[in-house]
Amino acid sequence: MHVDEVRTDAALVRRLIAGQFPRWADRPVTPVPSGGTDNAIYRLGDELTVRLPRIASAVKQVEFEHEWLPVLAKHLPVAVPQPCAVGRPADGYPWPWAVHRWVDGEHPTGGNTDPRGFAADLGELVGGLRRADTAGARTGYRSGPLSGRDEYLREWTEAARGMVDTDAVLAIWEDALAAPAWDGPPVWTHGDLLAGNVLVRGGRLRGVIDFGAAGVGDPACDAMAAWTLLDSDTRDVFRETAGFDDATWARGKGWALTFISALTYYRETNPTMYALAKRAVGAVLSDRAAR
Repeated sequence: MHVDEVRTDAALVRRLIAGQFPRWADRPVTPVPSGGTDNAIYRLGDELTVRLPRIASAVKQVEFEHEWLPVLAKHLPVAVPQPCAVGRPADGYPWPWAVHRWVDGEHPTGGNTDPRGFAADLGELVGGLRRADTAGARTGYRSGPLSGRDEYLREWTEAARGMVDTDAVLAIWEDALAAPAWDGPPVWTHGDLLAGNVLVRGGRLRGVIDFGAAGVGDPACDAMAAWTLLDSDTRDVFRETAGFDDATWARGKGWALTFISALTYYRETNPTMYALAKRAVGAVLSDRAAR
């Protein structure tokens, strides 16, 4: 997926575990299929996962999650990965890596959720994040000002010309930029509420994984779940439960549009991210057309 990606395989993971955590060396190692772009995931027996950064920019996620996941878990209504260990570079692998507890569940597909219940669960998740203590926390990957993505959005929108209505995309983007900025205190955000990062069981939200984009700031980036995960019939439930005001909702649409980059960047290499981009951008455009 990336020109600078470090490749991994199950044999490497077995060597890393045997050399650094021999107490787990007898457990089978199995690759976990994933559309994720930053980390390679392996199942370690039935209870653990091994997470190895694919690219240098993802390395900082290892220590961040090890420090902050236990803090956030106290405030969230669903399960999150429990950090177990941090591995060191070895056996040709250049970076730190992580071992977490496995979180059981299925990724939402539309057919395996109670739509309105799932939407309400997502809203409660956002509420739980807002209640978490922010002291000492970093700014999230997507919780800064939306204007910081202006050049990026315009560049990738131009690259997608002919694939979507780029004039409509830019009109919605301008509305998002014009919305009043967040003037409340910084709050925790997950920053990456996509189907590959949430888990359901019995139709309801049961777990959230991959906090690599998490941090504090403007909560608008988590509003993007309305267009990455939900349909037009349930967005109002999510919005009401989460308590998003008009301005935050508008900025959230802007964050959903930033996935337009995946229409071209991942078109040939990551079908999951390409499909996500089609869904998110298409949903925002459909909302505009329905007004």
